[in-house]
Amino acid sequence: MNPLELTGQAQTHLVEFAPNRLLHKQVIADFTALQSSAKSAGFTLHVASAFRSFERQLKIWNNKYSGVTAILDKLEKPIDINKVSEREKLYHLLHWSALPSASRHHWGTDIDVYDPSLLPQGQSLQLQKSEYLNGGYFSELTAWLGENIQAFGFYRPYQKDQGGVAEEPWHLSYFPIAENCLVQLDLDLIRDTIQSHEVFGKDLIQQELAHIYQQYVCNLTPR
Repeated sequence: MNPLELTGQAQTHLVEFAPNRLLHKQVIADFTALQSSAKSAGFTLHVASAFRSFERQLKIWNNKYSGVTAILDKLEKPIDINKVSEREKLYHLLHWSALPSASRHHWGTDIDVYDPSLLPQGQSLQLQKSEYLNGGYFSELTAWLGENIQAFGFYRPYQKDQGGVAEEPWHLSYFPIAENCLVQLDLDLIRDTIQSHEVFGKDLIQQELAHIYQQYVCNLTPR
């Protein structure tokens, strides 16, 4: 991929998989096969989020950093950003949300999934662990995915909390392509992209970027 594709600023590597859902062109065949297998097992596997542009990730980031949208703590409870330091706020935010330019969703290889038929009536999707684990309404889907995704080339990069990004049982990544993207997404590319855009907290991010890169970009659950 070229630098603009890696950082979510170009879509030349993508095709439309479903309305408003873009995926890397080399992911679609295996994800479709995974969906078919899930259907045979009684699940309706839908995409909640696939490709996310730099602009979209920037809006998510800036809204959280400024307090427009809540930042959650590790227990999925909102924090009061006025009662924590700027550095603490930054790392609370990074636990749940990637830096714009450093999101795996920029690549079109990473997909957040759910089963709409399992959502309780009137309940909207939250993408929280309580939905997917420990008897949540997607817990059976979570177990099935854990046993089957590797056969289709997928894995969970956030299978567990390793002191960086939160555990995300809904997040699937297409390993054959995502592995190469991660190698290409180096520290300098992230730094230059952040510097050239209006990213809230930019100065602190640049100070902390080497640590962020190691702990929140490269620190993944092994396949």
